[in-house]
Amino acid sequence: MSSIVISGTGLFTPPHKISNQELVDVLNEYADQFNETHKTEIETGHIEEKKRSSVEFIEKASGIKSRYAMVKEGITDVNVLHPKMKKYNAEEPPEMVLMAVEAAKEALEKSGKKAEDIDLVILGSSNMQRSYPAMSVEVQQILGASGFAFDMNVACSTATFAIINAYNSIKAGSATCVLVVNPEFTTPQLDYTNRDSHFIFGDVATAMVIESMETATSKQQFKIVATDQITKFSNNIRCSHSYVDHCYDELPADNSYFFQEGRKVFKELLPIVTNTITDHLNKNGWSVTDVKRMWLHQANINMNLFAAKKLLGREPEFLDAPLILDEYANTASAGSIVAFHKYSDDFSVGDKGILCSFGAGYSVGCISLERI
Repeated sequence: MSSIVISGTGLFTPPHKISNQELVDVLNEYADQFNETHKTEIETGHIEEKKRSSVEFIEKASGIKSRYAMVKEGITDVNVLHPKMKKYNAEEPPEMVLMAVEAAKEALEKSGKKAEDIDLVILGSSNMQRSYPAMSVEVQQILGASGFAFDMNVACSTATFAIINAYNSIKAGSATCVLVVNPEFTTPQLDYTNRDSHFIFGDVATAMVIESMETATSKQQFKIVATDQITKFSNNIRCSHSYVDHCYDELPADNSYFFQEGRKVFKELLPIVTNTITDHLNKNGWSVTDVKRMWLHQANINMNLFAAKKLLGREPEFLDAPLILDEYANTASAGSIVAFHKYSDDFSVGDKGILCSFGAGYSVGCISLERI
């Protein structure tokens, strides 16, 4: 069969922006109130003092300067400290569906496709706002796509794993034109009183149209040359909350839907990532010098720079492995796709790139691309 290509991408950026300073201000206000209220218990060592934070700490630790949010109200209110959301009814699409639809519209436009050309919709995300019915089926209905749809989750590797699923579906003949959407509605999962993680995530949605080169008509197409996936179980990035929480006599005191042992992740996951990319290049017969760009998962500036330097054997320049963390923060599985969407227009025919995600699991998804 002919080559399979990415023929269009889409990006939806939420309407609200939140700066580091806003998050620092509300966290410090909370910490001061907590420490004053629990002064005696802190002095006697029964509970720990809440630490204050700073913009400088956040930027040094992560490279993040701001993030976007679907719902900003409540996050920066010390009396709320979470997105203040309106409960939708069964007739109203949830935020993740709305985000996916908007990103999909741009991807369809760029690929020159109509919704009815799509015969498979894959919605991949690190968190699912609704278990069932599958949100992908609602996206399919709203757009007017045909065929079938399903949701999937492999944490921060979901987007690359979804692309690989699309690729394999076309190869197998079960689909001809696939829409992959990755709505990452991440801001509700954070504990905005936690100094070490309250700043990490932002909301965004990405989309891709994947099809046979024989049917593709867009001006810019990227051939999927090869794919690799790997998973290895680890508890170092974890969400322990679920639909069974109401069955327990006591819930954990931690109200965060995100837990991470950052130092362990850095030490354990990055060798898996760099080895996977190196092996992937070798299987293609490519040298790292053959690759114009790497679009890496956008978790942390220090992780990305470490991985890029290890692979390149030198200090990376910005366009070697572009970062979108400063504006978007960590957008879970969508991060590498945001980087690809924003930094691929300058590719000429024959230019090669590596799209790679990594995260909880541990999981790594690696896709080699060539502009045709």
